[in-house]
Amino acid sequence: MSSTQVITADDYRYMGIALQLAKKGTYTTDPNPRVGCVVVKNQQIVGQGWHERAGGPHAEIHALRQAGENAQGATVYVTLEPCSHYGRTPPCADALIEAKVARVVAAMQDPNPLVAGEGLKKLAAAGIRIHTENGVLQSQAEALNPGFIKRMRQQRPYVRCKLAMSVDGRTAMANGESRWITGEDARRDVHCLRARSSAMLTGINTVLADDPSLNARLDNMDDEDIVQPIRVVVDSQLRMPANAKMLSLPGTTIVATVNRDENKIQQLQQSGAEVVLVEEKSGRVDLSALMEVLAQRQINEVMVEAGPTLNGELLQQNLVDELIIYMAPCIMGDVARGLFTLPGLEKMHDRIELTINDIRAVGRDWRINASVSKKTN
Repeated sequence: MSSTQVITADDYRYMGIALQLAKKGTYTTDPNPRVGCVVVKNQQIVGQGWHERAGGPHAEIHALRQAGENAQGATVYVTLEPCSHYGRTPPCADALIEAKVARVVAAMQDPNPLVAGEGLKKLAAAGIRIHTENGVLQSQAEALNPGFIKRMRQQRPYVRCKLAMSVDGRTAMANGESRWITGEDARRDVHCLRARSSAMLTGINTVLADDPSLNARLDNMDDEDIVQPIRVVVDSQLRMPANAKMLSLPGTTIVATVNRDENKIQQLQQSGAEVVLVEEKSGRVDLSALMEVLAQRQINEVMVEAGPTLNGELLQQNLVDELIIYMAPCIMGDVARGLFTLPGLEKMHDRIELTINDIRAVGRDWRINASVSKKTN
């Protein structure tokens, strides 16, 4: 859906500003998408805003309020198609029509089936010129919301596995010692990833070995500036300790299990856990079914911090979208533990292919961002 108008360098410039505004909602908008908006009239920005928190005004409303009467006849740049339905807030498409804007440029169509082009159709029917096909900075807009997009299109969250390793690919010494492979800068970077995630996923073996908190702690940010991720523990046989550290922390801890022992369930519930029964696969939690459960709970992005067993199972089941590997400048030797447990990989054609998207220094370490090529068999 597009008009025949020519897209100009200014269109890219103003959409770039809208994208930067959208990033301000990185840690707070869950489960909603991160969206930015700029209102331009006579080549001047007269209003701007971003979606700050779920339940609050959308980006377009903030921008229109700032623009006031200047919105009439203006061009609006928004990183996601304006909504057309009533949710927690009224439709943004109606607000744009009421403000009598002249043109709307959307970086991408909303993948939400409740919108999916209807917002743009409503604007066009009201005589507003629109543009979204071959979107202005569309790939950058999509990169803001990988989890929201995947949940809407595939009914699963976006799964990001974070790993820390030595140069020779080891994650812990043979006795389990792993603190600290990477330096402070890398660990600080990890907390930024946690803060943008909807949920933190780990396995029961990691809980028993490390008793992790799995919360996000960012420098110079108050607790109210971060929506803490839900903590999810894969624990098929309900071995979760009632005194686990994460159960005493604010927020939600979900224990995903196939064990129906009512006494164990009640004990964990009394300790603050939410126990969720998931479909069984070979006597263990069906990880694919678990992802569907998390999507139903409006979880967009899952960050995995786990051991080689769970990391390997997720990888072999084609459930990993992205690997973020922090590589430390050290060597840990042959008996140290590896990144994944991957039985059955015996020949070159069995290998799992990756696409390296970014490599950069983070303090003394290197961060490698890679996407996983999905197997079709």
